[in-house]
Amino acid sequence: MRPSVIDEAAKRLQASSWAVALTGAGISVESGIPDFRSPGGLWSRYDPLEYGDIRSFRTNPCKVWRMLMDMDRMLHEAEPNPAHYALAVLEREGVLKGVITQNVDSLHQRAGSRHVVEFHGHGRSARCDQCGREVPRKALKVQDLPPRCACGGPMRPNFVFFGEDIPRAAYLQAMHMMERCDLLLVVGTSATVAPASYLPLMAKNRGGFLIEVNPNATDLTSMHTDLHVPLPAGQALPAIVSALGLSME
Repeated sequence: MRPSVIDEAAKRLQASSWAVALTGAGISVESGIPDFRSPGGLWSRYDPLEYGDIRSFRTNPCKVWRMLMDMDRMLHEAEPNPAHYALAVLEREGVLKGVITQNVDSLHQRAGSRHVVEFHGHGRSARCDQCGREVPRKALKVQDLPPRCACGGPMRPNFVFFGEDIPRAAYLQAMHMMERCDLLLVVGTSATVAPASYLPLMAKNRGGFLIEVNPNATDLTSMHTDLHVPLPAGQALPAIVSALGLSME
């Protein structure tokens, strides 16, 4: 990796007035959470149409909860990695205005990021699919599947299934950030799943600069990326922090 690529990314971030990060599954791979679509990922073991769709949950919540428990174990065991901590440093130092994440693992918050838009929800709590009552994940009783609310309805995690809309508050926050964004740092995502895939296009359409951190080239790389840093996030982001003269401590 040429130092000039890292230096250029740092220079662009330093010159921006409203930089935002968009993160996807790739940033959490180094935390032990495989990309759902990769070999060894969740969708290699569970058909996403059979287990990941809201209609499947409502037809057979017990079956879907077996997959959710497998997912829950992965999220529980994961820890933030250097990429998460680097983004928290960039926000703390005023370089980044915030993070929009497609992940539901809460690793950004655990690393210290404060302004996090969880585009696909999160797994810290659950709610009744029937009456909407919410409980913290730790209070959810999962001895019998599916866990049920006092009203009798099945409980479900507070993240988005296929076939559901993006939470309105998260959607509006993301749109507000994109309206002002002059640099989008795209980390660990190919940005192919709508509507999150529209966010880089929104940034570009208003003249924003796109930095993509991904060890692999994506469709985004060839079509919209201005600067590609072909490294894992856990290497690239701390290097950018260092190039800015900032400390990871």
